[in-house]
Amino acid sequence: MSEDSSVRTIHSAHHHFGWDNALAPVMRVAPGSEVVFEIVDASGGQLGRNSGHADVGELDFEKVNPVTGPVYIEGAEPGDALAVHILDFEVSGWGWTGVIPGFGLLTDDFPDPFLHISRYDAQQVSFTPEIHLPTVPFPGTIGVALAEAGSHSVVPPRQVGGNMDIHDLTRGTVLYLPVEVPGGLFSVGDTHAAQGDGEVCGTAIETPMTTRLRFELVKGANLPSPQFDSPRPAGRFAPAEAGFYVTTGVAPDLMEAARGAVRAMIDHLGREYALESRLAYALCSVAVDLRISEVVDAPNWVVSAHLPKGIFV
Repeated sequence: MSEDSSVRTIHSAHHHFGWDNALAPVMRVAPGSEVVFEIVDASGGQLGRNSGHADVGELDFEKVNPVTGPVYIEGAEPGDALAVHILDFEVSGWGWTGVIPGFGLLTDDFPDPFLHISRYDAQQVSFTPEIHLPTVPFPGTIGVALAEAGSHSVVPPRQVGGNMDIHDLTRGTVLYLPVEVPGGLFSVGDTHAAQGDGEVCGTAIETPMTTRLRFELVKGANLPSPQFDSPRPAGRFAPAEAGFYVTTGVAPDLMEAARGAVRAMIDHLGREYALESRLAYALCSVAVDLRISEVVDAPNWVVSAHLPKGIFV
C-alpha cells in the first residue's frame, strides 16, 4: 500500500460491535478524502495462527465481527449515497476458517467446532499444500449507521450495508451505500483473503488486514439498498482454465436447494479428492460459488454450486 502523508489512518483500537447512530465519530473527513482502516479479524482477535478446534467453541460472541470506525463524511445527508472507492489492501499473511456450532448453512450436519488455518500472500492462498486459491481481499462488513436509534447487530446484512460478504467488493470496485443519518457514520471490518459466493460454513478466510478507501457523495440518490460498480465480471476470481465441477440442489425452498447443492459438493470433494467432510465444508465456503440458477418454474427452484478445478495442485 503506497505511502501518502495526506491519507489519514484509523487504527484497529477504534472499533465497535454494533451499528449505532449515537456513536461519536473517530474522524470527520470531506468528500474526496482517502482513509486507511486497520481491521481486526472477525473473531475480534480471539483466534490466532496457533488456535485449534476447541478455541472456536469458546468464542465470546459479544466480541465477534468488530468494525473499525465510525467516520463522519462532511455533507452527507439522508437520501444521499456514500460512494466508497475500494483502492487497496495490505495483507497479514494468515487467516482462519471455522465451523461454529449453530452457525452456517449445514448446522445439523456439522454440530462440532472446527478450525482451519491458511497462509497467504498478495497473490495466493495456501489452503492446504495441495489446494491453492487466488487471494481476493475484501471487507465482508461495510456500511453506515441506521436511522433507527439504538445498537443493532453487525451480524445480518441491512439496507445500509453491513455484513454483506460480497467478494466482488475488492480493488477497483465502487460501493454505493444509502445514507440514513447526517455524516453517514461509516465503518468497515470482517476482512477476508478469499471467499466463495454464499460463505456457506459461515466463515471465509478471516484475516486481519488494512484497507485504503476514498469517499465521495452522490446527492439525492435515494437508493433502496447498496449497489456497486465493478470493473470485472461478477464472481470471476477462481482459476477458470481447468474448468468447473458443478453440483445442484432442487427443492421448493431456496435454502433447502442450497443445502442440497452444498451437500452434494461435499460428497464430491470426498470421493474425488479424499477431503474429510469438515475440511470439504470449509473449502466450499472459501472457494465454491453458489448461484441461483432458476426461480420461475414452480414448485421447485435450482441452486448450483461451482467448484473451480484449477485450485487443486
